[in-house]
Amino acid sequence: MLCEVAAWPAPRLPLLALALHRAGLAADWTTLLWEASSLPPAGFAAAAGALDAAGREADCGLLLRQGVARPAAEVAGAAIELDGAGRQDRARDLLGAFVRVRTPREAAELALTGGTRLLPLLLAAAREVSGEAEWDLVHALRVAGVPGV
Repeated sequence: MLCEVAAWPAPRLPLLALALHRAGLAADWTTLLWEASSLPPAGFAAAAGALDAAGREADCGLLLRQGVARPAAEVAGAAIELDGAGRQDRARDLLGAFVRVRTPREAAELALTGGTRLLPLLLAAAREVSGEAEWDLVHALRVAGVPGV
């Protein structure tokens, strides 16, 4: 049932979070966030955006961190959706989480998938993680032949 609820229109999620917490079902909310992390990139980005817009930063952050388990192409798609919705900070948060837990080579694959629109966000996210993460990413991007590096 929670996997079906995760696919509801994203603006309902913050209200559902309140209802579940009031009912003492916080664990179910956490499970619902996990289910939302496996939505298609557009739905995943919409869920993160709705949580962010409602001021549920911790829930949004958890959702974004869970989302990095997805294939690189899907993370790229979600980051582009977030950026296109005016949520560049959340796109950078998603990409920063990706840089923290995935290899520089996988981040370069993500950059190739996301094209030139994603590259500045990915580099900024790596820079926010650490200077070493940024250097490792730049090296991987050059090895992968990503244009613009």
